[in-house]
Amino acid sequence: MIADYIVSHQAEFWLVFGFTMLVIEVVTGFTTGVFLFGGLGALSTGVLMSFGVLPETWIAGISCTGISSGIITMILWKPLNKLQGDRPIEKDNSSDLIGHEFVVETDIALNKPGVTDYSGIRWKVEIAKDAGVDSIAAGQTVIVSSVEVGLFKVKPNQ
Repeated sequence: MIADYIVSHQAEFWLVFGFTMLVIEVVTGFTTGVFLFGGLGALSTGVLMSFGVLPETWIAGISCTGISSGIITMILWKPLNKLQGDRPIEKDNSSDLIGHEFVVETDIALNKPGVTDYSGIRWKVEIAKDAGVDSIAAGQTVIVSSVEVGLFKVKPNQ
């Protein structure tokens, strides 16, 4: 009974199917676009069937949904990608370790990092790019300018 209704009202089926896919995309946050582009393709199929451009058959519906999903994907991919933003992720410099001062135990250089123990962790110590020096001698006091996982980027404390 329901199957007979769906077969005789394919335009409505494709419209409901398309809206259902879009709702799933929004509710689940499934951001790969499968439900978004598939839903838009199903909606376009339903609209074309409603206006009589497309015959109300399963072959026409499935074919049009696949083809229109592909076309819509090609049209919208770049604009939607730009909305996500391709800007590089800035480092979080909000750590409470920034500004921590300590004495380096060994000589360090741009190509030769050192190590230090702090709070029970062995930290790698590198010279920060904006430090303005190529090396720091052992025994010199430095200040942490940024922190990454297991890494202090330091500048000489002047």
